[in-house]
Amino acid sequence: MKTPLELYIHIPFCIRKCDYCDFLSFSSTREQQKTYMEALKREIRAAGTFPEHHVTTVFFGGGTPSVPEAELLAEVLELLRERFQLDQDAEITLEANPGTLSEEKLRIYREAGFNRLSLGCQSVHSEELKQLGRIHTYEEFLESFSMARKQGFSNINVDLMSGLPGQSLKSYEESLRTIAKLGPEHISAYSLIVEPGTPFAERDLDLPDEDTERHMYDRTGEILGAYGYTQYEISNYAKSGCECRHNIGYWKRISYLGFGPGAASLLGNRRFTNTTDMERYLTDSGCPEMVREDVEVLSAQDCMEEFMFLGLRMNEGISEKQFEELFGQRIDEVYGQVLKKYLILEMLWRSNGRIGLTREGISISNVILADFLLG
Repeated sequence: MKTPLELYIHIPFCIRKCDYCDFLSFSSTREQQKTYMEALKREIRAAGTFPEHHVTTVFFGGGTPSVPEAELLAEVLELLRERFQLDQDAEITLEANPGTLSEEKLRIYREAGFNRLSLGCQSVHSEELKQLGRIHTYEEFLESFSMARKQGFSNINVDLMSGLPGQSLKSYEESLRTIAKLGPEHISAYSLIVEPGTPFAERDLDLPDEDTERHMYDRTGEILGAYGYTQYEISNYAKSGCECRHNIGYWKRISYLGFGPGAASLLGNRRFTNTTDMERYLTDSGCPEMVREDVEVLSAQDCMEEFMFLGLRMNEGISEKQFEELFGQRIDEVYGQVLKKYLILEMLWRSNGRIGLTREGISISNVILADFLLG
């Protein structure tokens, strides 16, 4: 029986880097993009074919993968089909930003086999978009969304952000309702995190206070629920059957293989990350072992920790039976004290052989999940 495998393809190009972004991305010329795509294809060819695996999902992330010519992405996807055994119903996602799309690009994506589009919107308010350093207006987002529908994309995610500089609870609720009325199949609603080294980290930002942020989180579930979206993970909401299979794979620790600079991989209990040095990547991508860094073989303890703090992100929680099957111990033998603590505080629920975060637990999830590190 073949083992499931997910593929991640990093496209590091942006028109302009957003002020909050700490991902590996930068502006580029068309020539640089073509050079990069050739290096990317060399890495894919040299990685092997993994005959014992079948590919369930492919995710092109960035950066902004919709910046380069669409034909370049189509060529990469075609190569993946040649080298790997993609399921007939594989979920194939492309991240895209308004201001970088056209009907012609979207047509090429669809013909190539991309069947899911993830559109960055972040806010429906121009002033908030400007504060973030986004290159588009809400009107341009609407145009991109409409074009995507016209070209046959029937599975679209829209990204929204809360906790933005100058954002009020009211303006965030307006963003939620406005996007929900458009009816995308999936909405990712993230809280802004000010990362070190970003322009945001250097500024004195007028951010909402903790109480407002908590209200924003609560209102996300309430408002999107009223429009038919179900929360299935801390930051993700979907219409029935439209949950992001690729991200669910990460949270359930399905093996994944990443291509491109900075891309991470998990194969069984072996983890590694590609170099972020672009020159080195362009030179050595044809020998994947030469661009892989931080290679580690995960211990049983490492795997237990990941099983808990990734699995608990999902609303369905984790399976006690699966924990015992994977690690040969009952979950109470390993985490009894932590479970007892948060069950008493009503931050965790336990029912029918599963354990998960309560609504109150989700609001302080970072603190709770850190307690599942065995140290």
